[in-house]
Amino acid sequence: MTDLPIQDHPAGEGTISEPRLAASVILLRDAPGGIEAFVQHRVSTMDFAAGMVVFPGGRVDAADESGWDYPADLLQRHTAAWRSSSIATGATSTQAETNAGTVLTAAIREVQEESGLSISAADLRPWANWITPTDMPKRFDTYFYVARPSPGAEPQHQTTEAWQSLWMPVHGILEAEAAGTLKLMPPTYYLLKEIAEFDSVDAAWSAEHPVVPVLAPVGSLAAFLKERESRR
Repeated sequence: MTDLPIQDHPAGEGTISEPRLAASVILLRDAPGGIEAFVQHRVSTMDFAAGMVVFPGGRVDAADESGWDYPADLLQRHTAAWRSSSIATGATSTQAETNAGTVLTAAIREVQEESGLSISAADLRPWANWITPTDMPKRFDTYFYVARPSPGAEPQHQTTEAWQSLWMPVHGILEAEAAGTLKLMPPTYYLLKEIAEFDSVDAAWSAEHPVVPVLAPVGSLAAFLKERESRR
C-alpha cells in the first residue's frame, strides 16, 4: 500500500498517535419489525472499545494488499466514494484504487473471521469514514461499509473479542443504548441513527449518501459518554 498512515505509535507528552487503517461492516437485513444489524458485544477486557456493541471489523493487515482481483468498475465506484478520505487524497488514480481494494479486502476478511460469513465485494457499499480523536493513545482511520448479504446467509458468533454476536433491530439497539443497557461508540451510534431513517435495506443501499470523513474532535469520546450518562 502506498502513502497510508498504518502505524500506531504510543502517545506521549506532545505526541499524537498516527491512526491505523481499519474496516468495519454494517451487515443489514430486513425483518418484520424493520431493519436489523448484526452486532457484536465486546468483552470488557479489550484494550479498545471494551464492553461496547460494535460492527464486525478490524485493522487493515499487510496481507490485504494483494491476492484480490476486483472488477475495474467496482474499484472505480469505491474510489469515487472515498475520494475525500486518506486513501484517495493526494494519491494517483491507480494508487487510490489499490488502496480502496486493500481496505475492501480487509472488510471482507474481517467479516469472514469474526462471523464465518463469506460476503461478495458487490454486496458492500462505502458508507462512512471516521477517524479517532487525536487525544486517544490508540487511533483508527475506519472505513465503514453497508452490506446486504445474500438471502439465507447467516453470520455466526465466532470471535473471542466478543461474548455475543447476533442480529438486533436497529431501533432496538438505539432504545437499549438510551436506556443504558448497552454501550455504543460515537460512530456506531450516529451510523445506526442514520440507518434507522430507512424503511428497508434496499432504501439505504440506494440512498444518496456522500462520504464525508469525520475527524472526531479532541475529548469527543469522553464528552459523548458523559452526555449519554447524564440522560439516564
